[in-house]
Amino acid sequence: MTITGEYVASPTGWVRKQVDTIESTGTTRSVAIQGRRVVLLTMLGVSGKVRKVPLMRVEHDGVYAAVASQGGATEHPKWYANVRKNPVLDLQDDDRTWTVRARELEGAERDEWWPRCVEAFPPYAEYQVKTDRLIPVFVLEPVDQPAE
Repeated sequence: MTITGEYVASPTGWVRKQVDTIESTGTTRSVAIQGRRVVLLTMLGVSGKVRKVPLMRVEHDGVYAAVASQGGATEHPKWYANVRKNPVLDLQDDDRTWTVRARELEGAERDEWWPRCVEAFPPYAEYQVKTDRLIPVFVLEPVDQPAE
């Protein structure tokens, strides 16, 4: 499955620029956040329009996670509501894209994933200290296998 519909670019300049670079090069390796790799999530927004967001690459044993950190802001990032409403997404890592279903983690499962998230991007630990909200973590489970 590929997410289709009218694409609306992010109003945030650096996000829009990273998405444009990934799309023009065909790989997520063409951009980084603080020197670390990203993945690209393509989703249906709450509005029904297609949205794209580069996120830190958090992967463990072939399973990916998405962290709704918003840099430790008091509110969840906009994409959080999109994923909650429309959990089937396209995930791109490097030049491979496949369909995943996002599932928000709770309790022991989140506790198991959080250190993996911090290992992939150490500032997450600082972001959690900055905010009173528990930063959401989604596991991205394949709907179909990635193309090689």
